[in-house]
Amino acid sequence: MKNKVVLGIAAHPDDLDFAASGTIAKWTKQGAICYYLICTNGCKGSDDQAMTEEKLIKIRRQEQLNAGKVLGLKDFFFLKHNDTELIADLVLKKEIVYYIRKLKPEIVITTDPTFIYSSFGFINHTDHRAAGLAAIDAIFPMARDRLTFPEHERRGLLPHKVKILYLANFEKPTEIIDISDSIDLKLKALKAHKSQISNEVIVRIKERAKQLGKKRGYSFAEGFIKLNLLP
Repeated sequence: MKNKVVLGIAAHPDDLDFAASGTIAKWTKQGAICYYLICTNGCKGSDDQAMTEEKLIKIRRQEQLNAGKVLGLKDFFFLKHNDTELIADLVLKKEIVYYIRKLKPEIVITTDPTFIYSSFGFINHTDHRAAGLAAIDAIFPMARDRLTFPEHERRGLLPHKVKILYLANFEKPTEIIDISDSIDLKLKALKAHKSQISNEVIVRIKERAKQLGKKRGYSFAEGFIKLNLLP
């Protein structure tokens, strides 16, 4: 993984830390250069009666920065779409293509847009699905084709082909990654999201990683659908 560029694309601060931070921490230890692109401002996720959207945006942005430092991320990029309002439209896809062409990742990690609900008893957030779908479309064909968003090329951002796509999916993964040596960093990153994550959630996430790891003989693991993209 040394010097490989990895871009994580997700809807909210904390999404990638739930789904992939053990893997990200493992890869940064191995020398990968990892970035996060967060598509919404996270302005809705609070039951606190005294909380405002403006305050929550600042809190969640800082929480993501703190979590990313734990994982060893090189940089973070934040789009300005409102929480719960993300749409996989041309505006969002163009923004994602910009960062793919700018950073030129070999690997992209995002959320699986086909994952609508879970047997664990929850509905996957609409923003998660929109971010994943927009990321997939941005990777192919948009970031590849120079006549798509030619204004990027005029700014010196040339077409780029992503080689590997990981879609976070812990229920039906095709790729189970051993995070036994990075589970502590994953949990520490999650704890940085104090406005969102309780101790009970931390315990549940750790247990889920343990159960997934058992399928391959690992202490802890994360699951993905892995696509090796055609050149």
